Amino acid sequence: MPDKAWFKDWFNSHYYHLLYQHRDDQEALSFIRALIGHLQPAPGAAMLDVACGKGRHSKVLNDMGFDVTGIDLSGASIAEAKADENDSLHFFQHDMRLPFWVNYFQYAFNFFTSFGYFRTRREHDNAIRTIAQSLRPGGVLVLDYLNVHYVEDHIEKSKTVRQEDVTFHITKWHDDKHFFKQIQITDAAHTTPHHLYTERVAKFSLGDFTEMMAYQGLQVQEVFGNYSLGAYHVRQSPRMIMVARKPLKS
Repeated sequence: MPDKAWFKDWFNSHYYHLLYQHRDDQEALSFIRALIGHLQPAPGAAMLDVACGKGRHSKVLNDMGFDVTGIDLSGASIAEAKADENDSLHFFQHDMRLPFWVNYFQYAFNFFTSFGYFRTRREHDNAIRTIAQSLRPGGVLVLDYLNVHYVEDHIEKSKTVRQEDVTFHITKWHDDKHFFKQIQITDAAHTTPHHLYTERVAKFSLGDFTEMMAYQGLQVQEVFGNYSLGAYHVRQSPRMIMVARKPLKS
């Protein structure tokens, strides 16, 4: 069985950052610009970037003129992000399952499937509760998740990725509740494939998220199916980008 808390060590590891260092930054930048154009936040709006990693998206939002706070469980990522802090950009090592600032932010973002990692539904509910409580009345959450049905139909069972002097052997599979990705490495220290980590992401549907958010007082108002903010289709859309709002009055 996969490590119950696989993400704690994996997200802090050198290999994790090496494997994912060439993610599509241009796509991410275009997505954030489209999202901000759609949401039309007020200048200087207070924003929370949940599971911010090294803060690349927080920095983009800050460059757009917003007051941004990023939180992430990885101490190594936050240490790197802190080098770019300023009067309106701050980073904290924090577990999203635990309460953070209450009734403070106008917007909260959780980008690129930075959710679904925990062992139990209660832990995921706690994370949604943290975000909901952090928002002011009328505040907005944007949660960007994989589209389960699309991934089931398009899963790439195995591939090999080489980054610098490390070869990653990646195997993917799924069961009725989770997607799994096992990463093995070959490098100077391991001349034969060495098991590193198995990522595990929950198969949450739109109905699951609507229920989890409603339980914490958030109402899903819009759903997009890709990073261009196109319409969401259950089987055809690669993403499930949900926009939820906290009511002005409870």
